[in-house]
Amino acid sequence: MRLELKEITKRFPGVLANDRISIAADRGEVLGLLGENGAGKSTLMNILSGLYRPDSGEILIDGTPRSFTDPRQAIEAGIGMVHQHFQLVPVFDVVEAVSLGAESTTGPVATFDRKTARARVAELSEQYNLNVNPDAKIEDLPVGVRQRVEILKALYRKSDILVLDEPSAVLTPFETEELFGIIRGLAEAGTTVIFITHKLNEVLEVADRIAVLRRGRLAGTVEPRDATREILANLMVGRDVELKVVKGPASPGDVVLSVKDLHVRDDREHLAVRGVSLDVRAGEIVVLAGVQGNGQTELVEAIVGLRPVDSGTTVIDGHDTTSWSPRRVSDVGVAHVPEDRMSDGLIGAMTVSENLILDTYHREPYSTHGSLNAKAIAERATTAVQDYDVRTPSIDTIVGSLSGGNQQKVVVAREFSRPVKLVIASQPTRGLDVGSIEYIHRRIVEQRDAGAAVLIVSTELDEVLAVGDRVAVMLGGRIAGLVEGADATYEELGMLMGGSE
Repeated sequence: MRLELKEITKRFPGVLANDRISIAADRGEVLGLLGENGAGKSTLMNILSGLYRPDSGEILIDGTPRSFTDPRQAIEAGIGMVHQHFQLVPVFDVVEAVSLGAESTTGPVATFDRKTARARVAELSEQYNLNVNPDAKIEDLPVGVRQRVEILKALYRKSDILVLDEPSAVLTPFETEELFGIIRGLAEAGTTVIFITHKLNEVLEVADRIAVLRRGRLAGTVEPRDATREILANLMVGRDVELKVVKGPASPGDVVLSVKDLHVRDDREHLAVRGVSLDVRAGEIVVLAGVQGNGQTELVEAIVGLRPVDSGTTVIDGHDTTSWSPRRVSDVGVAHVPEDRMSDGLIGAMTVSENLILDTYHREPYSTHGSLNAKAIAERATTAVQDYDVRTPSIDTIVGSLSGGNQQKVVVAREFSRPVKLVIASQPTRGLDVGSIEYIHRRIVEQRDAGAAVLIVSTELDEVLAVGDRVAVMLGGRIAGLVEGADATYEELGMLMGGSE
């Protein structure tokens, strides 16, 4: 099927999400849809999949205008969407998960025809080289296989146009390469594939054409053979971007953070961190790599005092901080950039200036005897906004109204605008455009060069290899390997992340 989106416009209160966007994809073509967080990619695809209705513009399939009032109509028109966050029932097996909502039935009481459904699932799995066991339980499958089940769901519903939203976000490098092979196979069989991503290398590798969105508009359409990472980055943000992290060799000093045999439980009381031991020295960046969900979140929360420790110890700058509160940990000189800036890093309904003193409001000169000093707070906010290039109309602007990149700059400005001995940053560039990534990386390297110990948690191998002086890979709650940054490779880290030696 040929897909055309013509002059699509979609407004939300105060936001023009899509501004007269026109793109097209032919049968058997992989169209890469590239753009920063908030560029309008997901809104455009939600319109295509029937979740939203456009304010103006039209969708054409094989030249015929189509209008969808709900996702079922889009599915019936041959459009399937695989969301970044999988929509599978864990206790179902593959046949049940794939056929849910589109079940084959027999008999007068419409009994689920499992035999027919299973045969169809097995046939599709073999036809597209998906290698999925129809009888396996979803909860027992690795993340990469669960994604294939989502693709099977779309194919089962006879989708001729398949939209993949950030499909590699939770995959190991090896699983990502397998996914690319599947995408190429789908295209060769005649499926039109739209591949949504913000990763420059991936879109260059797998796409036949690349459409770049910037601030709700189509910034350009290019073919991979005519494009480079630099060209794509320029289209995404509207200026030249330094894609390599500029940093000299590390000069490690004394151990600042020492974690010994740490055991930590997750929210379900399952052991998420299993005997982790790790040292981070002053003047070095250690990156904790791994697929999301291998204990990194719980480890960081335990170090900064947000989660209790089952056993083991955490020592920061010579202090046993194992049972300390978050404020005590912060006051000893720890800067924490959490992985979810809006849930854990900022208070969205408060102003920029108020968010900039969340960790120091109880100290002079920002408060005296319980009374806030408005002048001192304003002076600090003004300086931080200038020093960290926070693009905001005013220091009194509500922080929730800023872009993702500027929200992250507020967090970094707050945490780095005081003397720190240890920086802990979880997914510091998640969802940011390449310009903001460049800026955040530069600030992190500045902290290292000023003598701070830096621990970064990242699932992005480009980031891991770019900033890490040493790289520790977490798998199943344990440290699977520790590699010198200068010697680390995609292949070695990918194998460690996937559990191979």
